[in-house]
Amino acid sequence: MKPDVSLDFKFTSSVEKVWNALTDSDMLAKWIWNNDFKAVVGHKFQFRAEPSEWWDGIVNCEVLNIDEPNSITYTWASAGETTTVTWTVTKNADGTVQLRLDQSGFSEETKSRPGAIEGATYAWTEMGNKLGTVLS
Repeated sequence: MKPDVSLDFKFTSSVEKVWNALTDSDMLAKWIWNNDFKAVVGHKFQFRAEPSEWWDGIVNCEVLNIDEPNSITYTWASAGETTTVTWTVTKNADGTVQLRLDQSGFSEETKSRPGAIEGATYAWTEMGNKLGTVLS
């Protein structure tokens, strides 16, 4: 199944530093949101952002898979929608690190709403850019 959102980011940081940014709660808070993440399969956690009039600011998640330092997958449940987020870390031949985000499982109803997938893509792009700042 093709992911609904796929983004690639390239960093000059080490694989270990990028992996740490994906799996350390304090680091995640610097580029996504406050959280109670633990890199343990089966761990249920939340990302908590500022609520708005349209959203309570809570994303419920559960770690599904960890292949350190290559990939991590977790559920992403918010606003009545549950998707799966997978981060994949790859070291490039030039020494840079490629970080790929795949988010899949959006409902057909969500996919049919104008701007829904684009909104998710925009938000992840902003977070990925913020990660670049955190890593530098």
